[in-house]
Amino acid sequence: MARPAASDQEPSGPQPGSVGLVETQTVELFTAGNPLVLDSGSTLAPVEVAFETYGTLADDRSNAVFICHALTGDAHAAGYHAGADRPGWWDSIVGPGKPIDTDRYFVVCPNLLGGCRGTTGPSSIDPDTGQPYGLRFPLFTVADLVRVHRALLSHLGISRVLAVIGGSLGGMQALQWALDAPNELAAAIPICATTRLSPQNIAFSAVARQAILSDESFHGGDYYATDERPDTGLSLARMMAHITYLSEESMRRKFGRRIQDREEPRFDFGVDFEVESYLQHQGASFLRRFDANSYLYLTRVMDYFDPFADPERAGPRLEAVRAAGTHFLVISFDTDWRFDTEHSREMVRTLGAAEVPVTSREVESPFGHDSFLLAIPDYHRTVGTFLRRLHEGGGVAGPTSGA
Repeated sequence: MARPAASDQEPSGPQPGSVGLVETQTVELFTAGNPLVLDSGSTLAPVEVAFETYGTLADDRSNAVFICHALTGDAHAAGYHAGADRPGWWDSIVGPGKPIDTDRYFVVCPNLLGGCRGTTGPSSIDPDTGQPYGLRFPLFTVADLVRVHRALLSHLGISRVLAVIGGSLGGMQALQWALDAPNELAAAIPICATTRLSPQNIAFSAVARQAILSDESFHGGDYYATDERPDTGLSLARMMAHITYLSEESMRRKFGRRIQDREEPRFDFGVDFEVESYLQHQGASFLRRFDANSYLYLTRVMDYFDPFADPERAGPRLEAVRAAGTHFLVISFDTDWRFDTEHSREMVRTLGAAEVPVTSREVESPFGHDSFLLAIPDYHRTVGTFLRRLHEGGGVAGPTSGA
């Protein structure tokens, strides 16, 4: 039988260092009278946002840490839902005594706009038609994701956070937030992220989307009213993407060339190797928690991300970041080939050229892009030390801070 992923090896039930039982909350942040205006000029209302919080907000509201999740994440970053035997997707780093220490910080994590885990997205009901939006949902940008995050913070009565942190797409949101509203965060922590996707990355996403769009059960995105789902296309998209999240070394360690459930190969076109079984499991399990249309939209939002594309616009924004004193911690992993360290270096060079305070670290890990989800000691020490020094140094104070 194929070995499980590292993230599948979590023990059952709340463990020491866990935030314990948690619940997802939902709030309506935009209404017909106050719609969300997107970068495209389209408007969207109502917009509901699912989110979770951990820890206690300080009286002066100075200890908030905001988590932005990656492509297929959700609001459930840490702790356990009632009846669940596995914790949230970032439980390895969030909790009492952990790097994002809930004894010190008040942690907020929402599901993204366009998602399918409680926040308004393509599977939500369009009030104009009474049917799910499907592909009639407007396209949006990373800046639009941040716009919704900022509205959530306003709802929570927090005007400035200690840090915005996230991996992959989450790191892109952290960078975008610093550029859009640098006075609202003392620090940004992009992890295995990028300032823009390479042609290779765009190509991976294009093939994944084509698998979904070509599925005969896709029905132009209006599969919600049928008994069918584009499960074949979505599972293939997930399988292919998952390959890019692992490294050659991690796959060698995990699977080698071992045959599945027998000593000798079958010599047919079925599932014969353990790695094939593992990928099929990843594809099938993904169907239980994700929507194909959300996958289309969220991969596309990554394709278009390029905040430094226009130098005339980027220059003043970087100057505003420098003037605000917003610090950056940029982390990469040496075996991540989806967003390799050169992506982080490009970000660091751009920030450094504008005299923005930036610290960078390449961490050794055999686990590729998925390393940001795992309990890698050097990585965790780097994040924990940075946040602790920021907090102890009063890093939340800023020119427009309003506790």
